[in-house]
Amino acid sequence: RSCSFTGFSTVQSRKLAKSLGRSSVRSRMSLKSPKAYHSLQKGAVIWDPKPLQVKKTFEALKKGLNEYLEAHQAELDYLSGRHKDTKRNSRLAFYYDLDKQIRSVERYIRKLEFHISKVEELYEAYCIQCRLRDGATNMKHAFSLSPSTKASRESLVELYKNFQECTEDMCFIEGALEVHLGEFHVKMKGLVGFARLCPGDQYEVFVRLGRQKWRLKGKIETDDSQTWDEEEKIFIPNLHEKFEIKVTELRGLATILVGVVTCDSINFFTTKPQAIIVDITELGTIKLQLEVLW
Repeated sequence: RSCSFTGFSTVQSRKLAKSLGRSSVRSRMSLKSPKAYHSLQKGAVIWDPKPLQVKKTFEALKKGLNEYLEAHQAELDYLSGRHKDTKRNSRLAFYYDLDKQIRSVERYIRKLEFHISKVEELYEAYCIQCRLRDGATNMKHAFSLSPSTKASRESLVELYKNFQECTEDMCFIEGALEVHLGEFHVKMKGLVGFARLCPGDQYEVFVRLGRQKWRLKGKIETDDSQTWDEEEKIFIPNLHEKFEIKVTELRGLATILVGVVTCDSINFFTTKPQAIIVDITELGTIKLQLEVLW
C-alpha cells in the first residue's frame, strides 16, 4: 500500500506483503468474514480494532502453545530414552510400537511449531497495520492544526483512506487470528449453595460467548445430588467477547433471576483443565462450578 504521509509506510507494507500479504490474509478469511466480520461489508461501519485486547490474547495464546510444546517435547525425550533401551534388549514388537509413538509425537510437535509460527506471523502483521494506522491518525491531527489549503485537504483525504484501509486490515487479521485460538470444552460441575439449594429446586444456567449459547437445566435431587440435561459444550474463543453466565431459578411458570456474571477467557489458554468457581449472587451464597479444557 502506498501512503503519502511517510516513506516508513512503504517499507512496512513491503514487509507485510512478504511475510503475510494483504491478499493472503483476506483469502484465509474468506469463509469466516461473512459471519464474524459482516460489518466489513460494503456500506457498513467498520469495527474498531482492539489492539490491547489482541495483545493480551496473543501473549496468553503463545504461552499456552509453548506449554503444549514443552509437554510433548518432554514426552518425546522420555519415549526416545525407552526406545534406546528397548533396542538394546531386542524386544522387537515393543520396539516398533515405541517407534510409532515417537513418530506420532514428532508430527504433533511439528504441527505445534507451525501453529506458533503462524500466530506470530499474524500478530506481526497486525502490529504493522496498527503502527501505520497510528501514523495516519497522528498526521491527520497535524494537518488539522495547519492552515487549510488544497494540498492539505488532498492529503487529509488520502490519510483518511489509509486509516480506513489499515482499520479494515486489522479487523481481517483479528478474524484470521481467531481461527488459531482452538476450542474451549466447558463442563458443568454443578451449583454450590449450602443452605440455599434444597431438594426439588430447579435451575437454568445460560452461558453465552458472543453468538454462541449454551442453555441447560438442572434439578436438586432428594439426596442433594444434581442432574443436568447437558454436561459439556464446545465454545470457539473470541477475541472481543467474554463469557456471560446467567442463572435463574425455575418455580412453576415463574422464573427468578439469581445472578449474572462475566468471565474473561484469557486465563483458559493453558494445558491443564481450569476449574471456575464464580459467585452468582452478590453475597456468594450460590456459586457455579465449571471446568474449562482448552
